[in-house]
Amino acid sequence: MDSYFSRTSVVAAAATISFLALLGTMFFNRKSKSQQEDETMASSSTLTLLAPQSSLPHNWKHHVFPSFHGEDVRTNFLSHVLKELKSKAIDLFIDNDIERSKSIGPELIEAIKGSRIAIVFLSKNYASSTWCLNELVEIMTCRKEFVNPTHVKKQTGDFGKVFKKTCVGKTKDEIQRWKHALTEVAQIAGFHSSNWETEAKMIEVIAIDVSNKLNNFAPSSDFNGLIGMESYTTEMEPLLQLDSNEVRKIGILGPLGIGKTTIARYLFNQHSQDFQLSVFMDNIKRNYQAAAAFSDDYSVMLDLQKQFMSQLTNEACIKVPHLGVVKDRLKDKKVLVVLDDVDQLIQLEAMAKETCWFGPGSRIIITTQNQKILKASGINHIYKVNLPSNDAALQMFCMYAFGQKDPKDGFTELACEVRSLVGRLPLGLRVMGSYFRGMSEQDWIEAVPRLRTHLARGGEIARILEFSYDALRDEDKSLFLHIACFFHYEKVDIVEGYLEKCYLDVRHGLHVLAEKSLISIDSGRTYMSNLLIQLGRKIMREQSDSEPGNRQFLNDAIDVGEGLIDDKAGISSVIGRDLDEKITCASERAFIRLSNLQFLRTKRDGVNLQSMNFISPKLRVLSSPMFHRTCFPSSFNPTFQPLNLKWMELSYTNCLKELPDFSTATNLYELDLTHSSSLVKLSSPIGNAINLQNLNLSHCSDLVEIPSSIITNLKSLDFYGYSSLVEVPFNIEEVIDSIYINLSYCSSMVEVPSSTENAINLQELNLNDCSSLVEIPFSIGNAFYLQKLNMSYCASLVELPSSTGNTSNFEEHDLDHCRVELPSSMRKLGGLSELELKECSKLEVLLASINLESLGEVNLSDWSLLKNYPENSTDVQETDPWIGRISGLRKLVQSGMEKLESLPPLPDSLWELDADNGVSLERLGSSFSNPDINLSFLNYLKLNQEEKDLIIQTPSNEYAVFPGGEVPQCFTYRSSGSSLTVKLNQMPIGTSTKFKACILCAGEDKKGLREWERASVCCSITTSGGIALSSCLKTIEQFLPGNLYTFEFEVETDEVTSTELVFEFEVGYADLIKKGKTLEIKECGIMLVNMIESFGNDNSSGAINGARESADPYQLLYFI
Repeated sequence: MDSYFSRTSVVAAAATISFLALLGTMFFNRKSKSQQEDETMASSSTLTLLAPQSSLPHNWKHHVFPSFHGEDVRTNFLSHVLKELKSKAIDLFIDNDIERSKSIGPELIEAIKGSRIAIVFLSKNYASSTWCLNELVEIMTCRKEFVNPTHVKKQTGDFGKVFKKTCVGKTKDEIQRWKHALTEVAQIAGFHSSNWETEAKMIEVIAIDVSNKLNNFAPSSDFNGLIGMESYTTEMEPLLQLDSNEVRKIGILGPLGIGKTTIARYLFNQHSQDFQLSVFMDNIKRNYQAAAAFSDDYSVMLDLQKQFMSQLTNEACIKVPHLGVVKDRLKDKKVLVVLDDVDQLIQLEAMAKETCWFGPGSRIIITTQNQKILKASGINHIYKVNLPSNDAALQMFCMYAFGQKDPKDGFTELACEVRSLVGRLPLGLRVMGSYFRGMSEQDWIEAVPRLRTHLARGGEIARILEFSYDALRDEDKSLFLHIACFFHYEKVDIVEGYLEKCYLDVRHGLHVLAEKSLISIDSGRTYMSNLLIQLGRKIMREQSDSEPGNRQFLNDAIDVGEGLIDDKAGISSVIGRDLDEKITCASERAFIRLSNLQFLRTKRDGVNLQSMNFISPKLRVLSSPMFHRTCFPSSFNPTFQPLNLKWMELSYTNCLKELPDFSTATNLYELDLTHSSSLVKLSSPIGNAINLQNLNLSHCSDLVEIPSSIITNLKSLDFYGYSSLVEVPFNIEEVIDSIYINLSYCSSMVEVPSSTENAINLQELNLNDCSSLVEIPFSIGNAFYLQKLNMSYCASLVELPSSTGNTSNFEEHDLDHCRVELPSSMRKLGGLSELELKECSKLEVLLASINLESLGEVNLSDWSLLKNYPENSTDVQETDPWIGRISGLRKLVQSGMEKLESLPPLPDSLWELDADNGVSLERLGSSFSNPDINLSFLNYLKLNQEEKDLIIQTPSNEYAVFPGGEVPQCFTYRSSGSSLTVKLNQMPIGTSTKFKACILCAGEDKKGLREWERASVCCSITTSGGIALSSCLKTIEQFLPGNLYTFEFEVETDEVTSTELVFEFEVGYADLIKKGKTLEIKECGIMLVNMIESFGNDNSSGAINGARESADPYQLLYFI
């Protein structure tokens, strides 16, 4: 950071110094490193200083070190400045007791290093003192680690005359050091006394500015004790890409209370010092609503842009006459903007509509609950904030409750109980933790029941969450309540299917709730946080607080319990009940008054089964997981007519042996009997469920009979883990409409039924790990629509039927770890997109003349016995040319083919080639033109130099790896170690210049190295004077020292005046880099790839061509 410097030659870590300088009577403020050094001296009153990173060590002894010529300023101007600074509690170093000499001693050097800010009073006679000049040299030495000048200022005028006199009789080296220091300090813009009416006013502003900068430098304790911030920011690093000059918008998405604002503030606190200007705009939703209540859209946008610019520039009375002000003022400024709690697109359009409004390297972070806003604004870099883990949530709660990460002695069980009640939402953890802070153990014991009630009926959290709920449309509110009271964590298709009669468009409603972050949808299920569920159920109770029977849903244990016990309770309005497992006492007539009941969930044995005789015929969902009764009562069904029943779940009912008589369940859509391990048969009346489409019988290990009548219309049939299944208990020909059949891990199954002619709609057949399966029926080829066939780990499979080539819609074929040959008919599979043949240890012949135009991924690794490829030979020596005809091929894996000598020409679509450990490979066969390709040739020891040159010549935005003991000669600049210097005057450069780098990590000493693990490669580019220009970070998926790694990157060089660039490389495993541990780089190299220049006339192409003709051939191969 600018506010620190590293002086490894003197001390381990010392503080760099920011500068406030007075030239004549001119006041200078240190320029940020991100500002251009060749600006003319400005006369603005405040300039942004870069604050120090709190993570770096600092041992400040003084706030300010003043450097001055005593006779000029000590008794007048300086005394007033010192008085004003001291009045603001600012500590200064005063050297009254230090004996003056020509050179400054160690005490003064330490004082300079130990001061946070230096004020240099460059008065008329300042240059007459060698003491002052040497002070200045030391000050600028500390500073120049991060900021160096680009212009040389001439020492002229009265000041110059005095300086020339001082130089008389001094050594050339000493004079040069003084000139260099004066040149540097002359670049620091600031105030001129002529711009001030009085010295007193200028001194007041100086003191305020110093005070403000010290406050900015002070390490923040705002985030001390926060749990999980490091992990959140680590996950966001790939989205932020802070090293890139790209202007990037990043969205932080999540529900209320999950910590979006906290994360954004933490990022702002950590990185704002790296930008010229920064602003955190909070309460946008509230401010927008206040403005929108009285104005039209244009006026609202003007008002928002005015607030934005006012906060960003610190100008209270700024005028914004039109919406072009932001772009006009900020287009060349590197800014960090946080827009917090955005809920309307118009807010983004007012303050950050286009990335072109901001200068290179700018970052705009938006927090919101509404993903639709981010998408509408074209923001694709979105970080979705997930709930913390259970352990982290407990730590968060404890930090607020106890001021430490763990519960105090004696409170562990209570703390865990409250954490479980609250859930994992950080907002809830904060509120509840604060509530318990300072309570005794007895207070906790007494307070937990009260807090449970408080949470359920709405405290601070509920009021906050209710704000989002109130903004919904009535239909979306109703859908929210359905999910909160019954459908939380249910499959999306279930929610859609069973609420289709209630809403016009359930899918759209779910989408709206997800955009508002009131629910989330993951892996096909709906999720709602505990606090939102509590909010929904609170709202439901308020429908009829005194009479539970008038509500739509009953979830409260007391209300549900009373309703089940009292069979005379008037509860006819109830459409849904979610019965807690604690409720075990129920009347036999408990359901008789529930004439509108549509959704019922019971847990374990929480209901009297006789009462189910009176269940409403409107029932659509019946869920009884973990049901422990051996069977339904014999009297069950006299009055129960489940005509509308669509979904029935009796999963994990390990004692259930038979099902009830559902002969009237003609609308049953899904039956889930997962892990019903004692179920022997499905009773024949279930065969009347002619609309049954999804049947899940996974792990029903004792099931021996399935009525054939329910098979006909099935879309999905799941036998996963049916370990005792020897043969399928029905004919596949009867599964006319099935799309998906899962027989994976049916380890006893020997064959698939041969009658598959009529399974014409089958799209996916999963036979993964059917270890006893011997053959696949020939009729499988009649499954015209078959797209996916998984036969991986079918170790006993003898052969594949030739008919597989008849399935023209085939897309994915997984034969990993199989011991079969490929039938010749597979050459017909023109639509195959993925072919997995990993470790097919007995595969001897691969097809020639195969037509696989759609194939996108091929895995051909570890073929230990492959002989024909396609001709017979002792070992595979070359890849067949048909691979090159796969025009859409994206990934080719050929690792472990030790005898492979050559590759054919490969398609331009290829973006990843993994050919590791092919120790015999000598020829590549073609160049690679995809600029995003990854090339990996680890341990290809016979690869000749011509082929290595071909890899080097490949233009790639990613990386390539190949064997080598030294950086190739074609890299114009080479060096031992991790850094090298490039002379720009020896090569043509443009606005942006692309370089190719090559590094070689030491591979002899393997101590501490972890082979084949992901590593990061960082390259930092600075001028020879130390000005940071750019940096590049590459992630290497499989890193192995002793190989050469090459990659390309661009550097903005249009305004670089230095004649040299310094490239510094670091390599390390991702987790160790953060600890400062890197791998040893043996050699590195750089070559020029091309120039990217913008020409404003017709001669642009000629200029570029001229550069091509004059440059080294290797520097011109990658022109894009």
